[in-house]
Amino acid sequence: MDKKSRIDLKKVPNHVAVIMDGNGRWAKGQGMNRIFGHRNALTAVRETVNGALSVGTKAVTLYAFSTENWNRPKAEVTALMTLLVNSLINELDTFMQNDVKVNAIGDIQSLPKKAQKTLQNVVQKTSNNRSLVLTFALSYGAREEIVNTIKNISKKVVNNELSIEEIDEKIINNHLYTFNLPDVDLMIRTSGEQRISNFLLWQMAYAELYFTNILWPDFRKEHFYDAIIDYQNRERRFGKTSEQITSVEE
Repeated sequence: MDKKSRIDLKKVPNHVAVIMDGNGRWAKGQGMNRIFGHRNALTAVRETVNGALSVGTKAVTLYAFSTENWNRPKAEVTALMTLLVNSLINELDTFMQNDVKVNAIGDIQSLPKKAQKTLQNVVQKTSNNRSLVLTFALSYGAREEIVNTIKNISKKVVNNELSIEEIDEKIINNHLYTFNLPDVDLMIRTSGEQRISNFLLWQMAYAELYFTNILWPDFRKEHFYDAIIDYQNRERRFGKTSEQITSVEE
């Protein structure tokens, strides 16, 4: 029995977030530098997108470049930005063929101008696609996102556009980078590390966390299916008891 046939297509996660970890270790194992690992990670991205499309997941968010990643060696950062530009250009036709809408979150203005322009072009050209929203988190940090959200809401309060009493979860959601995305249902992290590294802290409040020892360049559609199967074997209670969940389902 193939893995996809074990998946209940009526209960797939709407939004899957992925921390793509292990490129450096994978490259080291090949006797190569970290940049070689990043280049060979593109297949994993394609496989993940194809896996999501095949089961009906509506949103995938990839942690492509964190705010902390700017502290890496300049050569690696430059290579990553070049890789981003080239990948977006090369994959545009595939995005269109597969009805994938490209989205980006983070401090996009901090990216090199060429990366910004290429990203903007791909986002615009794929804006009418509907099968999957593929979001790249670029120069992204969840704490920074929350700080910016607080500042923007505070400005509205000061300008009498919003009262303190009106501030609730919905208001906060509407001021996040991900205002147009559902909360994360499943977070996948590769390479065996077990932490969330300042990624979508608000949005992952009730997400199921899945950790695998597979290094990101080796991640394939079957591994994505493994994560979905594991997710479907869990009981998502959202603060309720098992008995309450069972009674609702009955």
